[in-house]
Amino acid sequence: MNVTVDKLTLRYETVGEGPDILLLHGWGSSLDAFAWLTGRLAKCYRVTALDFPGFGQSQMPPEAWDVEAYAALTLRFMQAVGLQDPIMIGHSFGGRVIIKLCGTGRVKPQKIVLLDAAGVRHKPSFKARLRTRCFKTAKWALTRKPWAKACAPTLEKVRTHFGSADYNSAPPVLRQTLVKVVNEDLTHLLPHITASTLLIYGERDTATPVADAKLMEQAIPDAGLCVIPGAGHWAFVEQPGRVAAILDSFLNIQ
Repeated sequence: MNVTVDKLTLRYETVGEGPDILLLHGWGSSLDAFAWLTGRLAKCYRVTALDFPGFGQSQMPPEAWDVEAYAALTLRFMQAVGLQDPIMIGHSFGGRVIIKLCGTGRVKPQKIVLLDAAGVRHKPSFKARLRTRCFKTAKWALTRKPWAKACAPTLEKVRTHFGSADYNSAPPVLRQTLVKVVNEDLTHLLPHITASTLLIYGERDTATPVADAKLMEQAIPDAGLCVIPGAGHWAFVEQPGRVAAILDSFLNIQ
């Protein structure tokens, strides 16, 4: 199904009956990532999943967005489809959006689930700072007039060399968005989350490590952490049986 919000066409799906749950996917993903989870939750809930602008089959945002822009769009989407304070489940970037909405009090669900959620900004290592400095220096040199146009292909190769996999695979608008997103620290919002919060993280997650989850567990007033042995950043996909059992207990799924 599609809905138009702020002149953007958004893809979403709704299945099941009962109290509302909203699923928010991670960066570079789509609502399809939640296929097995949607089916399981729909036994007891009305489950809505959204493709964020720029991902899946939703329209690209008109400019580079930050987390706040995605949070505001998500809130207006909820209003458009009739969701009020649903249980919220978010993976990675979707977790960022949930933290922004719940930490600012605009959405007040009884429960939220953060699956390998992002939101903790780390101090860059010396190696990371050096790579950033090298990239900025090369970019400055290659964009000087009058040779900027001729050097455009070289600049793209430099971007590819220094950029992450997520950065390199994204179109220009989302590249700028990713830079804004990863540079925002949301830890100051964690103490303001009033929902009962379940944190599920992969033991071997290197993108959003367990150390981040432990910080969130301490900062959110009512939070509990489950670490999935042997799993990485996609714990809910890698270990669906373990995650399903945890969610069944937390969400009272029979």
